[in-house]
Amino acid sequence: MPWKESSTLNEREKFVNSVLTENVPFSELCAQYGISRKTGYKWVERYNADGRRGLKDQSRRPLTTTNAVGEDAIIQAITVKQKHMTWGPKKIRQVIVRNLGEAAAPSISSVHRILKKADLVKKRRIRSVNPTGRIQNRIEAKECNDVWSVDFKGWWMTRDIRKCTPLTITDRASRMVIRVQRVDHMTTEAAQAVFESAFKEYGLPKVIRSDNGTPFATTNGLHGLSRLSVWWMSLGILPDRIDPGKPSQNGGHERMHRDLKAEVQKTVLVDLAESQAALDAWRKEFNEVRPHEAIGMQTPAEVYTPSPRKYEPFDELQYPEGFVARKVCSGGKIKLNSFKIYISSVFTGRHLGLKPVDEKTMSVWLGEFHIGNIDLSTVSFSADGVTV
Repeated sequence: MPWKESSTLNEREKFVNSVLTENVPFSELCAQYGISRKTGYKWVERYNADGRRGLKDQSRRPLTTTNAVGEDAIIQAITVKQKHMTWGPKKIRQVIVRNLGEAAAPSISSVHRILKKADLVKKRRIRSVNPTGRIQNRIEAKECNDVWSVDFKGWWMTRDIRKCTPLTITDRASRMVIRVQRVDHMTTEAAQAVFESAFKEYGLPKVIRSDNGTPFATTNGLHGLSRLSVWWMSLGILPDRIDPGKPSQNGGHERMHRDLKAEVQKTVLVDLAESQAALDAWRKEFNEVRPHEAIGMQTPAEVYTPSPRKYEPFDELQYPEGFVARKVCSGGKIKLNSFKIYISSVFTGRHLGLKPVDEKTMSVWLGEFHIGNIDLSTVSFSADGVTV
């Protein structure tokens, strides 16, 4: 029968003595003590080498560990984590690979173990799952500049009692942070200046996704359009708004905001200039250093390419042959055949294109976007959904 743990050493010694003194076949002795022949030979060999001491249990730890984590890798893992508390083992390992090479980098599980021993791992709160599954956005970003996301990051107060409000723009496909720019006020003019700078540097996206807040949208305007989104449309960019109260439809952008809050907003910044410098440094690290799981642990800067659609400012939209251009006057009206027809005040100052459909109807366009129709029999405008 198997040896009891309390008398294991005595049983091993009795077994060896029986082998050495009794004239009994070895296999029978092994059967009497409930062990295999291989185990029996092991204990005899150890007894011959070290006597009774050789029968004690020995450590199973290998004499040499080929997978031992090097000191440099451990230091880097802890240092990176202390600097970026929102980064997980995958990102941190990728940084170690870049700095020390693949051979010196520990596994993801080893990085997690190192961080856990250093008390740098927070327990993750388990969120309830929506039974309907993931929300699918109606416009998918397959390539760079297909969709840009925009929002204002919640403001914070600097030490000199000034409010810092960053406007953030990201490319959805590459996760590239296009802008993290402090603005004085959340106005159309401030946002347009930031976008104009981004357009000059990176070109034009096809779509800009935003929430339904000012200045990106209005609650009572035509199609919910604002002066800012009308400007986007005049450049050939389609506004795409998430559903009210559904920030998860812009999830990647919200996740970026969480990192920004943890690594910049929670620090004590003296004034607005220091705040912008911190935002610039954070953006550079996010784009060029931080590995991103959604893009195969590459950095956004390694994936992103500027848009081939260049930003070209203009004074007036030009329409092809067959269109009649009409400028929207103050009050949101256009003139047609001595009649004034109300369209929307958000188009004030813009030139709309009117194209005859039949004897009673003219379609109304802003650049390449169809925004509605004019009924010539009643001289009135009716809106449809914005289409390309």
